[in-house]
Amino acid sequence: MKRALVILAFAIGLLVLRSQVIPGIEVLESYGFEELQGKRVGLVTNPSGVDRRLRSTIDILFDAPEVNLVALYGPEHGVRGDAWAGDHVAGGTDPRTGLPVYSLYGATREPEPKMLEGIDIMVYDIQDVGTRSYTFISTLGLVMRACAKAGIEVLVLDRPNPLGGLKVEGPVVHPGYFSFVSQFAIPYVYGLTVGELAGLINEEGLNCGQKGDKPHLKCRLNVIPMRGWERWMLYRDTGLPWILPSPNIPSPESAIGYPSAGIAGEFGYLNIGVGYTIPFQTFAATWIDADKLKALLDSYNLPGTEFRTIHYKPISGSLAGQTVHGVQFFYTDYEAACITLTQFYVMQAVYELYPDHNPFPLKSSQMLDKVCGTDYVRINFGKRMKVEDIAPYWTGDTANFRWLSKAYYLYR
Repeated sequence: MKRALVILAFAIGLLVLRSQVIPGIEVLESYGFEELQGKRVGLVTNPSGVDRRLRSTIDILFDAPEVNLVALYGPEHGVRGDAWAGDHVAGGTDPRTGLPVYSLYGATREPEPKMLEGIDIMVYDIQDVGTRSYTFISTLGLVMRACAKAGIEVLVLDRPNPLGGLKVEGPVVHPGYFSFVSQFAIPYVYGLTVGELAGLINEEGLNCGQKGDKPHLKCRLNVIPMRGWERWMLYRDTGLPWILPSPNIPSPESAIGYPSAGIAGEFGYLNIGVGYTIPFQTFAATWIDADKLKALLDSYNLPGTEFRTIHYKPISGSLAGQTVHGVQFFYTDYEAACITLTQFYVMQAVYELYPDHNPFPLKSSQMLDKVCGTDYVRINFGKRMKVEDIAPYWTGDTANFRWLSKAYYLYR
């Protein structure tokens, strides 16, 4: 009996191993780093750039005798992840490798020509979260843009989209609203891996929202695809360890919560779990009756979405130590749920219950408009706080983008 159980466990282990997704860095290594041989290599990465054994891409490339890694480039939070959200990232020297580190989240966000001197190929390896306002993809685009100008090849090591490859939601960025949190004319949730997105922005134009360049400034781009990833997969389906790409995305659930609650967080009147143990997974305040809010949200019958009451004390932030009350949300049918509209339904319900707590007019609307990629949402939602006033607009660009993006799919 024991032997049978051991054999069964071994068989299950083999099945898991076979089904596990293999990230681009390991695929590159399996080819003996062929694409990098004989070239001086730059690397844009952070702590999320690891293989299945949690070896850092920095260390893998630095220790490989076939690779001449000569410089590192740090996005928001830094190469080693030691900078908080919004903090400028300092350049300097990496303590383990002794390599120079150039900041891409400080005085400049696009590499300057002098930062690229001596580089033949730029490698990018960062875990994306699948949402437009997350700045790593903006860094990718600006790096590609700078490398296009300098004639430097770009190699993207692909990783899973934690939101899957089927979820596309939100409007594309409209003229006048491009920024570092809305760098490209893509929906808020875009349903592509970072490698697929790189292909799309390379062919469709790197300089969305920029001035002074030709519309189709293209770099020499190569993508090392994953093995084993399919479009239906969420991160928990990949078998890969999750290494938080930034402090407030400690789990794959937080990555799904980010586009579900992050826009509401820009209003500042609801705690969305940031400063607590479940960032981007709650909506709460000191003045909310949790039971009433849940009952009203339940009455909306939102597809694939359930709420539970929650009471907690944030550990940090303006409400640190104060008890807040509200709801935590869950997607019981992820495919059916419109995750990005969850936050707007919550704001609608809060306004119905507490009209005195109206976040409009905003003290500063600039960041909200940048995140949404338009002022339409702020203007039209702010009139009555009704989701029906923005829902057709919110979903209006998705069909065309799905059609466009399919040309850049690397996975079925």
